[in-house]
Amino acid sequence: MMDELRRKGLEKMNEVYAWEMPDVPGEFFALTVEHLFGRIWTRPGLSMRDRRMMLLGVLTALNQEDLLEVQVNAVLQNQELTREELREMAIFLTHYVGFPLGSKLDGVIKRVAAKRKKAAEAGTADDKKANVNSALQMHTGKTLE
Repeated sequence: MMDELRRKGLEKMNEVYAWEMPDVPGEFFALTVEHLFGRIWTRPGLSMRDRRMMLLGVLTALNQEDLLEVQVNAVLQNQELTREELREMAIFLTHYVGFPLGSKLDGVIKRVAAKRKKAAEAGTADDKKANVNSALQMHTGKTLE
């Protein structure tokens, strides 16, 4: 049986990423779910949108393109920001983190938007599945397949 903190963390993780992540064994996943999502993302004072905007800025500055894809997809899935607002973030951040990093964020936004459009036209949930697979790959080295 899952303890309350783990349940709360997994619930928040699924809300944050708009996916249905299974409970995965392992210490790293446990720390991520219980501490980051069970304690940090659930704190009062900032909205999910506020947290996400900070995270997008940090990931852009750190050149974390793979994690940016997961975050941009979740932002669009949860309707926290529009594609136009994301584009304005990229333009704004470019002047603080430099052109190479800002343009990578812009490229991620375009790539994710195109994938989401293709998935919507095909009537598939490939955008959600890709996010779950990315997270599982990071934590376990495996995917849903």
